[in-house]
Formats: sequence, structure tokens, C-alpha cells
Amino acid sequence: MRTASLGFTTPMRGNSRTAASLPLDRNAPLPSPVDPLFLAGFRTMLTFNHRTALVTGAGRGIGKAIAEVLARHGVTVICVSKSADSCGAVAAAITAAGGRAKALAVDVADGAAIAAAADSLLKEFPAIDILVNNAGITRDGLLFRMSDADWNDVISTNLTSCFHWTKLLARPMTRARWGRIVNITSVSGVMGNAGQANYSAAKAGMIGLTKTLAREFSARSVTVNAVAPGFIKTDMTNEFVNNPEASARILEAVPLKRFGESADVANLAAYLCSEEAGYITGQVFNVDGGMAM
Repeated sequence: MRTASLGFTTPMRGNSRTAASLPLDRNAPLPSPVDPLFLAGFRTMLTFNHRTALVTGAGRGIGKAIAEVLARHGVTVICVSKSADSCGAVAAAITAAGGRAKALAVDVADGAAIAAAADSLLKEFPAIDILVNNAGITRDGLLFRMSDADWNDVISTNLTSCFHWTKLLARPMTRARWGRIVNITSVSGVMGNAGQANYSAAKAGMIGLTKTLAREFSARSVTVNAVAPGFIKTDMTNEFVNNPEASARILEAVPLKRFGESADVANLAAYLCSEEAGYITGQVFNVDGGMAM
């Protein structure tokens, strides 16, 4: 019978330190007693072969959680946010915990700033293997009350930034014939949401971009997927999460009757970035407690 070697690694050390290596024969009994590290590897470890990731909006919330999860799997993470303090704090915490991270302050609404950052990064790193487009803002209001500035700011930050980062960083991925792009959209882009014409349009645009780029890049083994969070507890949602009346109204539309955690999104995003997700592309995954079923 053919067997393969399964290696599991120590968190925060990537694939360089093998913690356990056991033959894979699904008909063979497990060792007795079962090594807890063996089971932990099955439960938690994904495969990343010396990869470098860039995560936008990594200074807080979902982006911060994605950066931390990728770092725990041994990925070198470039943490991008508009605030040098916020992305610097995240990168410093990752490094202090034994991971590898770099902070990069960029206003993602500024295409020229993105171009300069990408040029610098591609001189420092052979390639950015993983791109997570997560940066986003809200400027809510009913359409008749929405200013041009509120519309343009949200579209530029949430959607146009994805165009710039992907155009500039995906070419080395296609040359290497390996890459992962994950766009963090929203159920607002799937269902629409009154008072969020700008945000919903931007997030729906990300879904269309995801599906188109998945078709364009598939021949080069670069996958492009989207994750659509629902009501996740972050700084952006504190206003209603901490309001009992508002929370009750919102949770009426959530079958699981609770708000999600940033880790719920981050763990799925990490999987989509891994070697194990190489046959998944052009998909939108809702992480919303069942809202958009």
C-alpha cells in the first residue's frame, strides 16, 4: 500500500520545525496512546511552504485576526493599515510571539501610494504569495442623503484598492504559478442593505471582481475567493453590538442568534490561503450565522 508522510509543525515556526511525522495509512490503527500533538496537527495545522502574505486593514478587527492566524501558521505577514501605530502594534505583537511580520502604513484609497508600496515590497520580497484585501470603511446613509464624498470614499477604499493591490501584486504570483487572493466582502454585497448603497455596491463589486479574476488567473494556479462576513463583533460594529435593543433586532435575522467573532472569518480565510485550498476558486463563502441562506 502506498503511504505518504504527514508532517506537523510547531505553531509560529512554519514548516521548518517538524514536531511529529507519521505515515499516512487510513487503514492502519492510530498509535496507542494517541499522541496529542498528532491530533492537534490534524485539528489546527494548514500547509504553507515559506509563504509571504499581505493583509490590508490589518490594524484591527478581522484584518488583525487574519494576520495573526496566518502568522501562527508560519507565514510572513505584511500588516497594512492607514495608521502606522495600529499596523505597527499588530506586527510587533506577532514578532514578540515568535512570528514574522512587517508593518506598512498605506492609505489604500490612494492608488499612487499603493503603487509605491508594492514597488518597494517586490524589491524586498521575491513575491507576495498571498493577498488578503480586507480594508474597508463605512459612510452609511440613505441614498437621497448620501454625499458624493461619502460614495467616493467608500468605493475607493473598499473596491478600487482591491483593483490596485491585485493588479500590482498578482503578476509575480502568475509567473510563479502559485498564489492565493482572498477578498473580504460582506453579506451586504450579497443581499443589499438599506442605508448602505455605497458599501453594498463596493462589496458586491468585490464579488464580481473575485469571480472574474478567478477565471483570468486559474490557468496560472492562482486562486481567488471571497469571504462575506455578516454581523461580526469588531470596532466597526460596537455601536449596535453593545446596544441591547439594536442587538435584539439584528439577531432576529440571524438563525444562529449570536454575533460572529473575528476568528470565525480569519480561520476560513487562512484555509483559503493554504495549500489545502488549491482546488477552490471563484467562490463566495458567507460567514453570517445563516443570514443569507
